[in-house]
Amino acid sequence: NNGVGVAGVAFDAKVMPVRALGTCGGSTSDIADAVVWSSGGTVPGVATLSAANAANVINMSLGDIGACSSTLQGAINGAVSRGTAVVVAAGNDGTDAATFSPANCASVIAVAAMDSSSQVASYSNFGPTVDVAAPGSGIYSTLNGGTKLPAAESYGNLSGTSMAAPLVAGAIALAQSRRLALALPLYT
Repeated sequence: NNGVGVAGVAFDAKVMPVRALGTCGGSTSDIADAVVWSSGGTVPGVATLSAANAANVINMSLGDIGACSSTLQGAINGAVSRGTAVVVAAGNDGTDAATFSPANCASVIAVAAMDSSSQVASYSNFGPTVDVAAPGSGIYSTLNGGTKLPAAESYGNLSGTSMAAPLVAGAIALAQSRRLALALPLYT
């Protein structure tokens, strides 16, 4: 409601930006620590979030070829046990998502991308590992011109399962916020 840019699915949700990877990448343990910490788990050397401040939904618009590591799976299991839904991008190689992590991890919601014709996009990964598809082609989003530091803010169309997954995470956040407003327990 600020009259600038774009609006998200869960208009009243709070966003907790957690950087799991740097400009030069990172490791599986970096991603796992981000999942653990944002869901209210303990990461050595970092103050633990209270249950009230922990994320109800995590979106991971990232991935790589390979099996789900035991480190990442352990982090996801912990997050889910604390009541956090974990939404992940299925990948953009037009192949079976079962070969991509974290889409092939257990207890995640893996998201494929749909095009403007409501068909699975040609680039989107697919298969039994995918739980749901959401719009992912030509999504108008925020951009930043910086390569190493923040620079000029702008907007543009982007495509990929990394654009579809946040829409699903937002829909889950919207449903969870309604549950909270009604003083009902969160969905698991």
